[in-house]
Amino acid sequence: MNPSQTQAPAETRDLPEPLSLRRMVGPGVVAVGIGMAAGEIILWPYLTAIGGLGLLWLAFCTLAVQFVINMEIERYTLATGQTVVAGFSRWWRGWGIIICLAGAFQYVWPGWATSGSTVLTYLVGGGDPVWITVGTLVVIGVLLSVSKVVYNTVERVELVKVGLTIFFLIVVVIFVISLGTWGDGARATVTEFGQIPDGITFTLLLSAIGAAGAGGVHNLVLSNWIRDKRYGMGAHVPRLVSPITGREEAAGTDRYAFPADEANLARWQVWWKRANAEHLATFVAVCFVTITVMCLLAYQLLFGRDDVKNDTSFLRIEADLLSAAVGGWLKVLFLAVAVVSLWAAAMGLLDIIGRVVSDFLRRTYLTASARWTEPRLYLTVVWAEIVLGSAILLAGFSQPLGLLIVSTCAASVVTLLYSILLVRLNTRDLAAEVRLRGWRLGGMLVAIAFYGFFAVAMVVTQLQRL
Repeated sequence: MNPSQTQAPAETRDLPEPLSLRRMVGPGVVAVGIGMAAGEIILWPYLTAIGGLGLLWLAFCTLAVQFVINMEIERYTLATGQTVVAGFSRWWRGWGIIICLAGAFQYVWPGWATSGSTVLTYLVGGGDPVWITVGTLVVIGVLLSVSKVVYNTVERVELVKVGLTIFFLIVVVIFVISLGTWGDGARATVTEFGQIPDGITFTLLLSAIGAAGAGGVHNLVLSNWIRDKRYGMGAHVPRLVSPITGREEAAGTDRYAFPADEANLARWQVWWKRANAEHLATFVAVCFVTITVMCLLAYQLLFGRDDVKNDTSFLRIEADLLSAAVGGWLKVLFLAVAVVSLWAAAMGLLDIIGRVVSDFLRRTYLTASARWTEPRLYLTVVWAEIVLGSAILLAGFSQPLGLLIVSTCAASVVTLLYSILLVRLNTRDLAAEVRLRGWRLGGMLVAIAFYGFFAVAMVVTQLQRL
């Protein structure tokens, strides 16, 4: 059925005056804060420990591709105030259902929280990671439940995490990483471009590109975050608040459009330029630096050792080597940063699936419901994820790296799906003056080919093993 037959037409309003670049900073930090965990602290360093620096090129290519994808997600919401998932669902509700189910599958496995709890046991010298994780998930659920404006709480937590991580990176650059290691990294990036080191499977590769920066449903929630940050037409849409401590606002129209006159198009150009600058300076730059430094650190300390196993125990080895090289204080700092980073990511991932599912259900099936408002749906989904994640752990599936690989492989496949949908959305459902075209359209086609290649390679590899 044609969307116009089931959806109300977009309401026309002027595009709000652009915020200053300083006031726009936030969504990219949240995205990098949540994403800067499994990939940057565990998966990419692990790949470096077993395969060397020959995959740095792939990390950099992934970040470039993700920048193009993320800005197309932001483009649609800047121009309409609607999330891209809601935009997909205007054609067919099944797209929203598929993405919500994929997100639930991607994040129900509590690999980030479990990894943080496991690293905490390295720091304090003992404890049961399963019960620590269950307790951590409950605490996170309470914090999200009592947040007056949920986005503000998540942003503050991720800002602290990113600041602490950058401090650690500065410390290891000064005290640990040698000039020779920097030279090896530069040389490998150039001479081994396009090559896959021995011992690295396509499953691990798909997992790594799904965890570099952001991945999967994680990227899609940029729509929700920039809307709550009052970007563009998102300023006309109510923010997500706690039904316990916040004051809910009337939902209003789901989708907006602005007149294509000179004044509105001039404001659009400023919004678009500043949104790109914010994302480059926060998300792309921070991810680039973090992956580079953490991989160089893993290479210098771990590459060539035969005791690096397929679990998070390599972090304990790395911490002990930092202690021996510099002092016990650096071991404590390294493990503390890892714990904070992984637990902050766990909070963000619960927020992600809560936002995607609640937005879809409210605006697709429960528009007229007085009981099931978006904030109430959000908390219901968050706590359902906590219960399911805890049940998975208590049932015995608690190997952190295994959980992360399942989640991040799913992320790459989901990214492939919605990249295709984004091209259609931003070339057909936006006004000609603001739609996707030119080199960015070419970039999206490259992104589809990029994720498609690794997804197909993984499937073929798995079929050959049958």
